[in-house]
Amino acid sequence: MSPDRSRFGRRRFLRTSSGIAAAIVTGGSSVATAGSRTARATSSGSSQEDELDAGSRYTNVYEESIDDVVLVDLVGDDRAPGGIGSGFVLDEGYVVTNQHVVRDASTVELQFSDESWRRGSVVGADPHSDLAVVTVDDFPDVASGLSFADAEPVIGQEVLALGNPLGLDASLSRGIVSGADRSLPSPTGFAIPAAIQTDASLNPGNSGGPLVTLDGDVLGIVFAGAGQTIGFAISSLLASRVVPELASDGEYDHPYMGVSVSPVGPQIAEANDLEEAGGVLVTRVVPNAPADGVLEAATETTMIDGETVRAGGDVIIAIDGREIPNEDLLSSTLALETSPGETVEIEIVRDGERTTAELTLESRPDVDVP
Repeated sequence: MSPDRSRFGRRRFLRTSSGIAAAIVTGGSSVATAGSRTARATSSGSSQEDELDAGSRYTNVYEESIDDVVLVDLVGDDRAPGGIGSGFVLDEGYVVTNQHVVRDASTVELQFSDESWRRGSVVGADPHSDLAVVTVDDFPDVASGLSFADAEPVIGQEVLALGNPLGLDASLSRGIVSGADRSLPSPTGFAIPAAIQTDASLNPGNSGGPLVTLDGDVLGIVFAGAGQTIGFAISSLLASRVVPELASDGEYDHPYMGVSVSPVGPQIAEANDLEEAGGVLVTRVVPNAPADGVLEAATETTMIDGETVRAGGDVIIAIDGREIPNEDLLSSTLALETSPGETVEIEIVRDGERTTAELTLESRPDVDVP
């Protein structure tokens, strides 16, 4: 049965069943319980008041944002089962979600907070960033659109995840930004750069939903949960570059150098005559890629402290004046600050000497996605 022909909406069913479960557990004493909580808050002073104030802030963000959060229903067929994920309405007038939520579908069903369903068309999907854009002919009146945050995530910053974990619709979980500039795996073989780590609880069904700040701006798009206190989101800084192109052109061209690199620890630093550990060692240059003929890969090996380490290649330490201390920063710098066709200046250490090289970036080559 198509979702828009169901007698009861999912949201109403879940809310009703949750209410029944609560009545069974509390034995009909939910009002008294609420009253006792209020009494305890009043008697325990400012700490409880602060807690209530924090709770009201979360409630305000939830109420201001939840109407723009949608359930994404990928209707299955005889060949493959469907699935459920999350998404959100962007103020530009389309829905953003994960590519792995929509997969290769051309249409999906979307349910809004007012119980209404809309059929959406997938106009662009990018497996490299795991982002997808869905258009809808007529949005319900409740949806007004969220905005991408334009600031970098700050470690310790409070965030709220909105979505449909395990099919439990319109849910909220709270956490902080636990890390930034993480690299996430993608089915293309390239990493998703500049990702956000959070301890907000994330579960299957949250994918594609917004990770918002206490100002209600979208800081990230939920990617996956890796454990009870570790989850990841695709940065709004990356999404704000990718999503408009998906909406207008159906695809996004990522900048490409054509190298493989490895971190530079003390042993590799010693083997390559570096004053200190840092930067990334070029371990492979792809033939006919932009870096071919410009950068040199490590082809030598040497023994240091009984271990074989690579030597003889270029160590990238900066791009256009921005320091590159590790592979994650290399990926995020390319993704957020460069574009195909742009010529960048790369500072390298070669044979113990600092030098620079210019390299013109290209678009990533097409890859087969499993």
